[in-house]
Amino acid sequence: MFRTILFSAFGAGLAVCLLVTLVQTVTTEPLILHAEAFEGGGHDHGHATTPHDHAEAAAAGDTAVAGHDHDEEWAPADGAERIAFTALANLVVGIGASLILVALMVLRGAEIDARRGVLWGAAAFVAVALLPALGLPPELPGTPAADLLDRQVWWLGTALASGAGIALIAFGGHWAVKVGGVALLVAPHAIGAPPPPSHDVAYPGALAGEFVIASLVVSGVLWTLAGASVGWLYQRLSRAA
Repeated sequence: MFRTILFSAFGAGLAVCLLVTLVQTVTTEPLILHAEAFEGGGHDHGHATTPHDHAEAAAAGDTAVAGHDHDEEWAPADGAERIAFTALANLVVGIGASLILVALMVLRGAEIDARRGVLWGAAAFVAVALLPALGLPPELPGTPAADLLDRQVWWLGTALASGAGIALIAFGGHWAVKVGGVALLVAPHAIGAPPPPSHDVAYPGALAGEFVIASLVVSGVLWTLAGASVGWLYQRLSRAA
């Protein structure tokens, strides 16, 4: 079973890498480059992601960028080099996401197939990308942000609470358990995400909205494709074994 899990996750990660890299190339990447032009065309990728991008690398944003730092540091050149590093990051993220999903499905004990994989992937997308984005939306370069550690802690707490809440709603038998799940979904937002020091940006405001939508689309593709692929591969490999 362990080999089946690993091979399924690796194969699904390859599929995620190929499709997500393509989607990013035509959605989030042009928006990031556009926003960077307002910073002087540099490679400061500091503001392009939110803490969930650091925690699972692009669950809701572009995996080619990181950190909220203005310090000068190495970054891949635009073009083929940047795409290559993005693809490498997406491969790691795709394998990791697929491994998490198939492990959870195995622990759950129900039959594993592509359809159930899509449902698990969609739930993961809601937990780690959509709900956290209500408080910390994906950010373009040049976007003011709160302290990185504070944002990471809030994102992690939100993702865990959201995942647990969705599980209670989906699998809880008693109505009180389901109500507890709803409470977990609401709690992080009642506490509130760390606010940015200001809302002043150098780029046109419309870019921010486009980037949030594009980033969530990328994350949705990532998680649902990971779930479908790993579910299908696990089923096929289990039968072959």
